Amino acid sequence: MNDKTHGVLIIEDDFRIAEINRQFVEQTAGFKVLHEAKTRAEALAFLAGQADQISLVLLDAYIPDATGLELLWEIRRHYRHIDIVMVTAAKEVDTIQEALRGGVFDYLIKPTQSERMAHMLDRFLRERAWLEQKQEMSQEELDLALNRRQVPAPAEPAATAGGLPKGIDRLTLDTVLGTMAQAREPQTAVELAKAIGASRSTARRYLEYLVAQGKACAEQAYGEVGRPERRYRLNP
Repeated sequence: MNDKTHGVLIIEDDFRIAEINRQFVEQTAGFKVLHEAKTRAEALAFLAGQADQISLVLLDAYIPDATGLELLWEIRRHYRHIDIVMVTAAKEVDTIQEALRGGVFDYLIKPTQSERMAHMLDRFLRERAWLEQKQEMSQEELDLALNRRQVPAPAEPAATAGGLPKGIDRLTLDTVLGTMAQAREPQTAVELAKAIGASRSTARRYLEYLVAQGKACAEQAYGEVGRPERRYRLNP
């Protein structure tokens, strides 16, 4: 493999989808799929010996022996030179947000269109080549490299009869406040969800509402493998 060819690792437990992704990748000059892994264990075993040959990982969110997000943070911790693209059917906002926090190069939702894959690969080649020519950047150049897109401002939620925004009800809010008041340590959305018998997304919605209202604050904490957790506590 010459210096201008980027090695690709596909982590996907469905061999049919892995083969489709291989064909998509190798239709673009400058890439070669070096391995297809079906599990976390297989992927890490391959990387342990040949990580220096890999520039890009295509990662599914659902694999048999770990979640894709867990493996994302593991790869990010040990192989920082590798870019990661999520290629997955997972559309949940929580999953997408965590993937973005993990620094994914892109996020493709299945079924993946060949044009969208080609666009991602072309952008990867252009950005890698451009960055290799740079030693320093201006703010304008950095903004261009980050390729930030304008996100529409969210519409103001309609207020309920009790003066609360849509999606926030008084009974659940009071339960959240009471549970947090009794907690000795800051809580994650997962911990609060278990305590109040709700989904993680519901718990996170109420927690972020309390932060927006100034009634709670959030802090980032890092676990044993470097995976950040957002923890919440009530303000005094």
